[in-house]
Amino acid sequence: MSGAVTSLPPASVGWRSHGLLLLLGAVFADNFIGRQILAVMIEPIKAEFGVGDTALGLISGLAFAAVYAVLGLPAGRLVDRLPRTRLLAVACLLWALATMACGLAGSFLALALARMLVAVSESPTTSASLSLIADLYPPQRRSFAISCFTAAPTFSSIIGLSIGAWVVEHHGWRNAFIALGLPALAFSVVLALLVRDPQRGRWDLSSHPAPTARLGLGAEARALWALAPYRWLILAGGLTTLGSYAVAMWNTSFLVRSHGLSVQDAGMLAGVICGTAAGIGGLFSGWLSDRLSRRAAHWQLSLPILGHLTAMSALSTYLLWPADPLVYLGSLPVPTAMLWCALYSFFAVWWVAPSYNLVTQLVAPQRRGTAMALQTIVSTLLGVGIGPLLTGLVSDLLQPLFGQESLRYALLLVSLPVLGAVLLLLRTSLYNREQARLQVLLVK
Repeated sequence: MSGAVTSLPPASVGWRSHGLLLLLGAVFADNFIGRQILAVMIEPIKAEFGVGDTALGLISGLAFAAVYAVLGLPAGRLVDRLPRTRLLAVACLLWALATMACGLAGSFLALALARMLVAVSESPTTSASLSLIADLYPPQRRSFAISCFTAAPTFSSIIGLSIGAWVVEHHGWRNAFIALGLPALAFSVVLALLVRDPQRGRWDLSSHPAPTARLGLGAEARALWALAPYRWLILAGGLTTLGSYAVAMWNTSFLVRSHGLSVQDAGMLAGVICGTAAGIGGLFSGWLSDRLSRRAAHWQLSLPILGHLTAMSALSTYLLWPADPLVYLGSLPVPTAMLWCALYSFFAVWWVAPSYNLVTQLVAPQRRGTAMALQTIVSTLLGVGIGPLLTGLVSDLLQPLFGQESLRYALLLVSLPVLGAVLLLLRTSLYNREQARLQVLLVK
């Protein structure tokens, strides 16, 4: 893979591009396992430190997201200015050390601080990776490439929740954190020594004007925010992740409390069923978006809207499904409700690849790092930061009324903002159609 990407001619996509995409996906997957494995650590951490659901929502979300939100834009600016693969190498090294520090935390406060250090190291990962992918693949193939990248963390939930649940139950949550840091050390070495950056904007040289003078960080963010379709897209993504992260973080505990499963069985089900369904759904939506968008551009927004509405219907059914006699697959107990959870997971990710692809087309290559960082900040702050914390808070507030079933209704309420995302995507679609109509009139 050494020096490979820079030698690619502008019109080719070869194994070197696919190899770097695979490596970026592996880094992203490891990062997300570090987030998802907290879902199977909630109960043992809660027992060890004697804290409530609100505190667990804080450490699984806001402690990470607050730091990420502060550092996201400066990290995005670094992505636009520095060699992206070298920046990712440093980020992987710092992430490995911070994740291992989580396993060594001697108090709840120390664990929260370690999670904040993880956020520091992870802040450039998504924006750098998506900026690289935009230079590895042309727009008409980019949605599927992005879906391959974003499917990595969904498939990684199989490890984070199922295998992670086994590790946590048999070896403790501390050893699980330490083991997670080891692959990132290897990724750091590969990125530092064997990979080079592709040419920035090599697929977009004719569709964007030459780079202008660089703006200050605040001015750059304001200029991007003033772009209406970009602003609506990232707000829609933020509202979506508010609910989806909450479900991902609390789903294992929901299965334990409302369906009577053990932590290991609940983690296995949430990991294998939801992770597999979401991974397949993400890949399928990316492939379908590329295919349909060649016929009509509106599909880049129509597919996410269709996915949101179907996913919300399935999620509501899943959360309100009563505890019933379990079906056994071998020795594994499976609630009937998991069928609806799988359906939700399949459609809930339909927005990711088409929306990210559209963002890369809306902004110039020299601004993609900052643009993707701003998108990731909004999604992380609302999803990772507020979603799990708000769910824990609402669950605690509803507990006097519903007892251990309070989490069921808290998750349902926190998932409702996705309807706002649907309205924003509809608004973006109408705006784009109007702009296209005006361009046709101007040409005439």
